[in-house]
Amino acid sequence: MNINFEKGSGLVPAIIQDAETNKVLMLGYMNQEALDLTLKTKKVTFYSRTRQCLWTKGETSGNYLNLVDLKADCDNDTLLVKVHPTGPTCHTGTDTCWGETNGSNPLLFLSALQDFIYKRKEEMPEGSYTTSLFKDGLNRMAQKVGEEALEAVIEACNGTNERLVYEGSDMLYHLIVLLTEKGLRIEDLAKELQVRHDPNWHKH
Repeated sequence: MNINFEKGSGLVPAIIQDAETNKVLMLGYMNQEALDLTLKTKKVTFYSRTRQCLWTKGETSGNYLNLVDLKADCDNDTLLVKVHPTGPTCHTGTDTCWGETNGSNPLLFLSALQDFIYKRKEEMPEGSYTTSLFKDGLNRMAQKVGEEALEAVIEACNGTNERLVYEGSDMLYHLIVLLTEKGLRIEDLAKELQVRHDPNWHKH
């Protein structure tokens, strides 16, 4: 990684982002030594412009920033650092240095779930229910989506909200498996709904 430290007198800004929620947590600065230590320990380390020394986030509070990914921008003078934070990021006790709550968004999990299902399809581990679906083939996958949809309808009409959520989750899982088999993603459905949300959209 060829970072241009000279442009910023030996320092580059490091934008810290939660790898799961995509929330920006804080902004710090790194020199070459801080970058090297971050990559080596997988704990984000900065250079303090005030104290003129290195500091690893969490070394006193225990609220570490665990490195997930790190990349440079197009000019190689700014870093985007994706992390899994341990506890709040800001020294004031808030999740971010802007006082925002860094809550997880369950909708983002759908994309992660599809990534997991795709990995199952590639690796086909024995004993996995998802593997068994891929082995059974497309027709069985489509059938399972229909079966689970019917279960969701039954719970909606004659069951409880708790059971509706349960059966609806089964239906969505099997639909994602089916999409994966067809080379599609749940985001493709989201894009279609986004298009339909346009007031000028007309049904095909």
